[in-house]
Amino acid sequence: MSENREEILADFQACTGIEDVAEAIYHLDETNWDLLRAVSRVMPPDSQSFQPRSDPDVMVVDDYINVPSSPIETATDMMEVGNNVGHSRVVSNQTSDQPSTSNLRNSSAKMLKFNVQYCDRIITIELPETATISDLRLRLFNELKISPCRQVLSGWARMSQYGNTPFSALQLPQENALHLTVKPSEGGFSAEDDGEVQEKLTGKYTLNIKCDDKTYNLKYPGTQNILKVKADVYTLTNIHVRNQIWSGWPPNIDDQTMLALSGINYPEHDLTVKRSCPVNHNKEKKQNSANIVQIDSDDDEFEDASESFNVDDEYFVDNPPAKRTEPLIPDTIEDEIVGSISFSEQFTNRYGPVHPAFYQSTLEEAIKEACSKPAAERKILAIYLHHDSSVLTNVFCTQLLGYESVMQMFETNFILWGWDLTFESNRTRLQTYVNNALGATAAMSLRNIPVDRLPALVLIMRIRSSTDIFNIIHGNVGVNELLSNLIEAVEVFTEHQRVEIVEEKERAERELVKWEQDEAYRESLEADRAKEEARRQQAQAESEARQRIENEKALELARKEAHRKEVEASLPSEPPLSQGDGIAKIRFRLPSGENIERRFQATTPLKVLFDFLTVKGFPKEEFKVISSWPRRDLTLLDVNHTLKDLKLCPQETVILEER
Repeated sequence: MSENREEILADFQACTGIEDVAEAIYHLDETNWDLLRAVSRVMPPDSQSFQPRSDPDVMVVDDYINVPSSPIETATDMMEVGNNVGHSRVVSNQTSDQPSTSNLRNSSAKMLKFNVQYCDRIITIELPETATISDLRLRLFNELKISPCRQVLSGWARMSQYGNTPFSALQLPQENALHLTVKPSEGGFSAEDDGEVQEKLTGKYTLNIKCDDKTYNLKYPGTQNILKVKADVYTLTNIHVRNQIWSGWPPNIDDQTMLALSGINYPEHDLTVKRSCPVNHNKEKKQNSANIVQIDSDDDEFEDASESFNVDDEYFVDNPPAKRTEPLIPDTIEDEIVGSISFSEQFTNRYGPVHPAFYQSTLEEAIKEACSKPAAERKILAIYLHHDSSVLTNVFCTQLLGYESVMQMFETNFILWGWDLTFESNRTRLQTYVNNALGATAAMSLRNIPVDRLPALVLIMRIRSSTDIFNIIHGNVGVNELLSNLIEAVEVFTEHQRVEIVEEKERAERELVKWEQDEAYRESLEADRAKEEARRQQAQAESEARQRIENEKALELARKEAHRKEVEASLPSEPPLSQGDGIAKIRFRLPSGENIERRFQATTPLKVLFDFLTVKGFPKEEFKVISSWPRRDLTLLDVNHTLKDLKLCPQETVILEER
């Protein structure tokens, strides 16, 4: 079988359209390189374009789903079901303008249950696995009288191309929970929908990813795609992307789907990942090679030979298929992050998963992660430099980096970042990265490492305020020497770290005291300013009150003066003495003790007497006018009585008293 695997691989990729070789090999491995089984695994029979199909599908009809007479536009949001993402999408053979036969119930088809929440109702709908999303919308139309074109089903990704794909091709579970909302009648999404999508695109997702007994809480922007999540999980768990089995993703979305459009819960979503169990082909390889090569030896000799030769059994097969070794970092990669991700993935593909985890980002970010944190959180940065032309590479990568104590040392004390120097272009890029991050001296140190001493580990640590190269461990070392160098670096780093932790603590305490003093001074200053402001406002209020009172007094005086002038203009003139008995002579004794006299006609009303006093500045509203005998308050009498009627003739003295 191994002789025609390349042909099987090429046929499988041509049938399924899967361009990723690793993914294609994964599916073929799962089906023991059976082409038909592998294609059926990825593309169910009802969606395979190469399957002969002379007649349209015909099914026995048990129930008909009521279809409105007029065509109904399907909504653009879709759900796909399943837990693993990254495989090729299933595309329906049906076109939108042809009648679908999937809305008919087949007696042998498995029934799927949909619990659709609408407002405070739960609508339960059962459909066969041959039905489609369009059929589900029509059933909801029958239940709720909501046009399918206005139905928005949330909880799954919005992908309209699956509207007429049978449920069986979407790998739906037996029971599904959905949430229904209604679009505006004019079509499209409402402002609330747009706001929700915009919030998800600009917001942060928290993914609670459970792997074995650990839970990782990872935060991502809504624009991040699912492939980035998988790559980060690979970094944390050492489970390669192609070996990851997921639970919790909306089904049939691919690795390029953004989180905001994937249909997961916002802002927090729970996921589970585990490692797939790859098919063990070693036994198969040994059996194949045993059929070709006969070795005359007893069992003991054969066991000794297996220990002595670390060579793949296929080496002895006649005309083995050519196997091209992919570089860890191709010379065409320009992006530093893509290069680091390629390095980590290809390193695992070539040397296996047993090795320390590589930090997948730029060198500058790796330095920040290791050296730019507080002293208690810092680690040593180890830059692993690889070269395929070095004879030391295979032993160093498989035996030294895969040694358990070395892996524990790296996991506890180091941040490991890798780069491939096989191509001169990548060596030049590394020189640029190191020069920008650490300076020309460090770049020169790395440039002078000869190829025959690679691979190498460059240990970088931050001591005091300086980040420099501490040591360079070349590839021509044994496990004990490598561990000794790593332990020495850790001891030196730990000693300096202990001192810097104490200094940072003391510095933090001093800064705390200074901050508390500054805060107390600021609060005191704010209190003084508040008091001053209160005094200013009080003075301003008092000034405004005085001004208001003065203004009121001025207005009152002006009013009184205007009234006095009006009364003076209407006051009759004083009669002459020659008039005789018809005159009443009135003496007014003022509150100050002074006296004034005035003659009035005996027939003059009492009002004229009051008007005279008003003109003199003694209005009856403020002064009482008291007659001496009999004593009485004239201001209480009728102002129309004449002086004669009041017996104030021929003369009388009245007293003015303030009220």
